[in-house]
Amino acid sequence: MIVTLLPFVLFRAAVVQGAVSLWAEGSASSGECICKAFLPNSTFPNGQLVLLESTAVEIKYKLEMEISKVEVYEVKLQVYIAKMKNLTVLIELMEDDPDSYNELYLEEVKIQIKQVEALIVELQASIKASSSVLITIRTQVITMISVLTQLEITYDKNLVLVTRREYLILQQKLEECERRHNEIFNPNIGICNHRGIRRISKPIVSQLNADLNGAFKYGGWGKDSKPLSGSESMYWYSGSSDTLVSKISQYSAYYTLITRQSFKAHLLYVDRQYDWRGAGNNYVVRENNLYYQYRSPFAMAKFNMTSAKVESKVVPKASAQFSYHYSANQNLDFAADESGLWVTYATADSKGKLVLGKINEQSFEVEKVFQTSVYKPSVGNTFMVCGVLYATRSVDTKTEEIFYTFDTRTETESYVSIPFEKFHDFYTYLDYNPTDQKLYMFNNGYYVSYHVWFNQEGSADKNLVD
Repeated sequence: MIVTLLPFVLFRAAVVQGAVSLWAEGSASSGECICKAFLPNSTFPNGQLVLLESTAVEIKYKLEMEISKVEVYEVKLQVYIAKMKNLTVLIELMEDDPDSYNELYLEEVKIQIKQVEALIVELQASIKASSSVLITIRTQVITMISVLTQLEITYDKNLVLVTRREYLILQQKLEECERRHNEIFNPNIGICNHRGIRRISKPIVSQLNADLNGAFKYGGWGKDSKPLSGSESMYWYSGSSDTLVSKISQYSAYYTLITRQSFKAHLLYVDRQYDWRGAGNNYVVRENNLYYQYRSPFAMAKFNMTSAKVESKVVPKASAQFSYHYSANQNLDFAADESGLWVTYATADSKGKLVLGKINEQSFEVEKVFQTSVYKPSVGNTFMVCGVLYATRSVDTKTEEIFYTFDTRTETESYVSIPFEKFHDFYTYLDYNPTDQKLYMFNNGYYVSYHVWFNQEGSADKNLVD
């Protein structure tokens, strides 16, 4: 048997010797065949892979830090904007009447200006530093992916692919961080290539209403959702101690709003002349028209603030029996978004469930109707964004929640959970404005607004309730 195997072993050793120089053959003094193999300590560069993994952990930490910084920038930016607007108003007042301010007051204003200047410099430095860090991280990720690709080609693919997938996840996190950074500083106004609302900012409180009346808990404020040329900066306000709507005031800009310098006030009621008053607080301004619920007869109304003329139309089957949770007489709720003008209401046939109507702005008629499954009296308020209806409800005295959506493009509804903070428990007005992607709330007599963030294409954020 040994004699038979010996030529085969010698032949195989000779073949191996010719093919791979690391192999050698020979014979011992006892006549036995000896085959020697010289193998390297490692066929895979483990040290290089360990270094890459260590770098990945470092990059992950940096990304988490940058994402947390972006969230801080979001809050700081809103605070800085409010401070600058209020300071601008203060300086305007001083310029109009300089003799009314003493030297001590002027010194206080100078201090405020220096504080705002310091805050701006701080934010600019932070943003610049973050941008540099993101560029560095992107370069590191691209370099590592290149190295891993080369390792994949040269060595064991199964081991490298696992690691490579981890780096792809890191790259996605980097892109998410960059996207959130761009959302703040480069918002896509008027664009609907997103997957709905992701979250709502903290409330930005401007001040008490223009009447300086804490009893005026009913009302609304905001901007024209489709402003006429030259009116892009215009704001409007209407307030009352009850749900009766009898007046709306217009302001040329934000600073004239908070200094109560209206350039035009429109009365919807003049004794023995006309009575165009409305009911409820769910109106919007669009192309200088006020769309609101007509008081008598029950109908939707359109008040042209340029011509001072009113037009009213009955909404088929709309009922005056169903209002929102927070306030009475909110039977017709108007909303405007990127896709046009809408009205929500309920009918006897729907047994109080919300009905959404699309309004033809030319004919002032409801041209299409969508039936939802949500009961209107359980809803705090609704608004429209990119053809999607969002409904809110109260969670507690400090928290409101978007809990329901209805997409008119697909005619599908979803239950979601997007909580946001309320300034006070009681509010009567909430609407979205597509010109600045903000929510405007009239909260217990105060002007309150919110910034809206969206789920962009490719975003990993999830809000749908399972």
